[in-house]
Amino acid sequence: MANHKSAEKRIRANAVKRLRNRYQAKSTRTLLKNLRASTDKKEASELLKKAFSKLDKLAKKSVIHKNKASNQKSKLARLVKALS
Repeated sequence: MANHKSAEKRIRANAVKRLRNRYQAKSTRTLLKNLRASTDKKEASELLKKAFSKLDKLAKKSVIHKNKASNQKSKLARLVKALS
């Protein structure tokens, strides 16, 4: 158990941040799933822009690693390019 006021505050702050990170990561996973499921190139291109933005934001805030974001962006770009 926390013995100092600052430790108790840190526990509360970490809980809030954890919930926010989980929400953002989950919404991004849903967006990526919708992108992979799309068959229309125009729709996929729009979703790709949103996905790139989301992945960059998650990497910037260290919710996911920057290399993971880069790898996912690369794979998604190849997927959209392959659509005809």
